[in-house]
Amino acid sequence: MLRDIDVLLDTIGGETRERSWRVLRKGGVLVTLVSPIPAGVAEQHGVRGVFFIVRGNRGQLEQISTLVDENKLKPVIAEVLPFARAREAFEHGAAGHAPGKIVLQVAA
Repeated sequence: MLRDIDVLLDTIGGETRERSWRVLRKGGVLVTLVSPIPAGVAEQHGVRGVFFIVRGNRGQLEQISTLVDENKLKPVIAEVLPFARAREAFEHGAAGHAPGKIVLQVAA
C-alpha cells in the first residue's frame, strides 16, 4: 500500500479522491482536476488541497504565440530540469527561488 506521498494528482474524484487523503504524508498536497474540495476537508487530514483547472482558449493562446514570435513577450525560465527531477523542482518552487518558471523537460 502507498504511504507518505508528497503530491497526489486526482483526475478521477469521488471515492477515489476520498481514499487518496490517507496516502498523503502530513503536509502533503492533493491536486484535483475534477471538482473543488469542500472547505476544511484537506485540513482534517493535515494536508493541503488544491483545485486546478485549465480551460484552453485557442484565441488567447494564438495571441500569446504572436507576442512571443514578435519578441514582445519573453517567458522567464529560471531552470530546466529533466522530468526525473520533478520532486526537486517542486521542492525548489515551494521554497521560493529566483524569478522565473521551473520547466520540466518530459522528452528529449
